[in-house]
Amino acid sequence: MVQLEAVLESSHPLAENDPARKGNLIALEVRIVRVHVEEELLLQGYEDRIDPDAWRPLIMSFCQFYGLGAKAHSSRLAEIPESAYRPRPRAA
Repeated sequence: MVQLEAVLESSHPLAENDPARKGNLIALEVRIVRVHVEEELLLQGYEDRIDPDAWRPLIMSFCQFYGLGAKAHSSRLAEIPESAYRPRPRAA
């Protein structure tokens, strides 16, 4: 497992011009200060390099979890109807 330790540098509100979404979305800007890596993921002979053949990251793509190939397992986020993610129409 690889874990990143970070410090919050800034936060950025999103959709500020959309009254229906204002205050509901925020982007977080972080600075990575430390990386924690399991010993078996390190490249042999190095203390600070990940072995790409040993690491199998979990990647979220379109609300589904994937490894470096096929879908890894289901996601509760994928159970939410896609239409719920669409922006609401703006009032005229």
